Amino acid sequence: MRKFIYKAMILILSVGIFNSCLVETDSVLDLNEQGPNLASFEQSRAVFAAIADGVENEFELKVKLIGPTSKEMTAPVTMTVGVDPTSTAVEGTHFRIDNPTITLTADNNYLGLFKVTMLTEGIETPLDVAPVLVLKVASATGADNVVNNGKTISITMNYACPSFLEGTYTTTVTRTNYDGAVTTYPSFTEEIRKTGIGEYRTSYTGHYIPTNGGGLGVGTEGYTFQDVCGVLTVPEQTLNDYYSNVVVGTDFGSADEATGTLVLKYQISFAAGIRTYEVKYVKQ
Repeated sequence: MRKFIYKAMILILSVGIFNSCLVETDSVLDLNEQGPNLASFEQSRAVFAAIADGVENEFELKVKLIGPTSKEMTAPVTMTVGVDPTSTAVEGTHFRIDNPTITLTADNNYLGLFKVTMLTEGIETPLDVAPVLVLKVASATGADNVVNNGKTISITMNYACPSFLEGTYTTTVTRTNYDGAVTTYPSFTEEIRKTGIGEYRTSYTGHYIPTNGGGLGVGTEGYTFQDVCGVLTVPEQTLNDYYSNVVVGTDFGSADEATGTLVLKYQISFAAGIRTYEVKYVKQ
């Protein structure tokens, strides 16, 4: 009899606790449904890159409206964007905003593109420090239950020097093995192509070159390097954008405008150890 009463008490307590959890959960859900819809930038960070050649460059930032009732809304929402006091970028020198407002509509699912113009006139590169533009949604109006979320987006503005490194080169590769053995391969002809502002892609990587059997034949042959005012770097990437082997610079490279000679230094990871490469490119 005592066991039956004990079990019955546990059952009653369990049901009570379960019901109390349900009531609290429903209450939280009700509050969530009553919360505001937020107008904001999609990202918290971005990078603008342009050559300092006097040309104005227009960039677009994604903005959106999200919230518990945004899918049921029909009225347009107007966002006003302002510059945060923490910005180091100077308006009129580094950037210009022609229209600080943007209207989001239900037809476009309350998505939009906010435009910022990056200025390059009078900028002398290289800069010691890249200016940072910090923007915020100052207000959101036009519909009930809509507010700005108060978060900012930080935009690093990278100014590049004019760069013209694409072309045909005579290439010499020197490889140093993990055991210290050094091999210099016979020179070969290679094309370097431009893939972005101050960004380039070679035709071959490491010792996978024509004088040593040719490329790998899979993935994207070559590796990417960047030119910032004559200083060359190899960012971390995978071999041919295909294998798990990591390709990354070991030191800054150089570009000699007078001779058209490039020097790049990088390494490739292998299961047995790391192999390092110093590559010299002489423009034809």
